[in-house]
Amino acid sequence: MLRGEDISVLRGSRRILDAVSLAVAPGEMVAVIGPNGAGKSTLLQTLSGGLEPDRGAVALGGRPLGAWPAKELARRRAVLSQNATLGFPFTALQVVLVGRSPHMGRHPARADLRAAAAAMSETGVLHLAERSYPTLSGGEKQRVQLARVLAQIARPDGEPADGAGAAGGHYLLLDEPTNNLDLAHQHLALGAARRLADSGVAVLAVLHDPNHAAGYADRIHVLQRGRTIAAGTPRAVLTAELMRSVFGVAARVMSEPGRDRPYVLVWPGATDAASVH
Repeated sequence: MLRGEDISVLRGSRRILDAVSLAVAPGEMVAVIGPNGAGKSTLLQTLSGGLEPDRGAVALGGRPLGAWPAKELARRRAVLSQNATLGFPFTALQVVLVGRSPHMGRHPARADLRAAAAAMSETGVLHLAERSYPTLSGGEKQRVQLARVLAQIARPDGEPADGAGAAGGHYLLLDEPTNNLDLAHQHLALGAARRLADSGVAVLAVLHDPNHAAGYADRIHVLQRGRTIAAGTPRAVLTAELMRSVFGVAARVMSEPGRDRPYVLVWPGATDAASVH
């Protein structure tokens, strides 16, 4: 399990996160939602080890995150940040193989190439393998970067990650994975994350759209001004009152046809400016 306890992060006198606790276990997908500036990306950075909290602690598999050797941690935990950039004219395949570096020697083995191909197929970019990464569209780059983190946590034999293996499991942390993606590819990316969770991987995703969280996550964690406002199943968390108080919109929360999941309907002109902070 990846667990953050009582996490607080300060920027000068400003408290970005205020005593936030969150855990994600192998086999589940947890979504973090909230308005702009709520602290979602800061929370993901802290849980990934990219940012040291001013108070609180982060542990993975029962061990403090800082106690994991860097290579071992990189084999188990992959992070897709919002602004993943690359300054070299690599091909798309070479970018994905960067994710295999914790597993590789000097050159990629057959298992690494198999893992990269499987990840690129999962994200719909295998046909772009030999294309120069800088020439790709924003959406294509995002899907290549998603393939990179999928390949990173694939097993040493190149097979997709699952919940098996040594203590700690595999963890996928995604910060706005649907950025720059059209509607079909948004669901392709989220579907890939959901399938990994179903296979035993722990998935934590910062999402912009409450309906994406409702449709794919097992649990939702809502942040506002750096504090936890609500946490629980999509049906328990997503209410008309929460949409008004946190997001500043009038909304109707309905049941998704054929599934026991809520669906949030917001109509044009429904913004309550007085509720938006």
